[in-house]
Amino acid sequence: MRNYKIPTLTIAGSDSSGGAGIQADLKTFSAIGTYGMSVITAITAQNTQGVFDVEELSQNIIKKQIEVVFEDIKPKSTKIGMVSSPEIILEISNTLKKYDVENLVVDPVMISKSGYSLLKPEAKAKLIKYLIPMAYIVTPNVPEAEEITGIKINTVEDMKIAGIKILSMGPKYVLMKGGHLEGDAIDLLIGEETFEIFKSKRLNRKNTHGTGCTISSAIASHLALGYNIKDSVKLSKEYITSAIENSFDIGHGVGPVHHFYKLDEKNTKGEEKQLILAE
Repeated sequence: MRNYKIPTLTIAGSDSSGGAGIQADLKTFSAIGTYGMSVITAITAQNTQGVFDVEELSQNIIKKQIEVVFEDIKPKSTKIGMVSSPEIILEISNTLKKYDVENLVVDPVMISKSGYSLLKPEAKAKLIKYLIPMAYIVTPNVPEAEEITGIKINTVEDMKIAGIKILSMGPKYVLMKGGHLEGDAIDLLIGEETFEIFKSKRLNRKNTHGTGCTISSAIASHLALGYNIKDSVKLSKEYITSAIENSFDIGHGVGPVHHFYKLDEKNTKGEEKQLILAE
């Protein structure tokens, strides 16, 4: 179900290598079938080998970007990614409160895969106080959930305990992503009356740059298209699994997932059809 007239918005940082951040979000919106818009919070100098520098945009231009989007093309869902400082978090929170924000997905981006801190230590409290309570769904991985809750997570049961604690902070749902644990890839969707386990095989792929950004923007896209929360998570998990399966080598480090793998599938089918016709 695609509808490119349905607008989705990402509020996040820019990744110069195109694998994560704003670029991954916009690719995901397009791949799933919504109209993507963006509010850039910071510019990162990064590639497949790591993040080398970050420069935040001013609070004023972040505020203005949000205002002009909402006052002209109101998003059916909004995803928040990298918001590195307390000031930026407060500006985003205060600006969004002026609008009827639908389907707010908060991906608490804290540390890059290369270990670069993308959230200032003093900003963590503001993230917990202002953005997490506004969220329809929060999508932390294990290290992020540990930072938010102070709970050490080694098992699926630990994930559940931490997820319930995050739920008590105010969001409607929490998706605990278990990719950092051993064994199968297990994610937990937790709500006041919801507990769903999503399990998939662990993929032996090194190219996983932008996976967190991608699944959170996929959830935002599916919610915008009208899917319920369980189906949105299920479809998004299927999407990221296939994107990882079809990931490719580019650069000298951790390469990106393949956001447009479905186009390759269509092209392959088209080529097979042409061969059959030719025979």
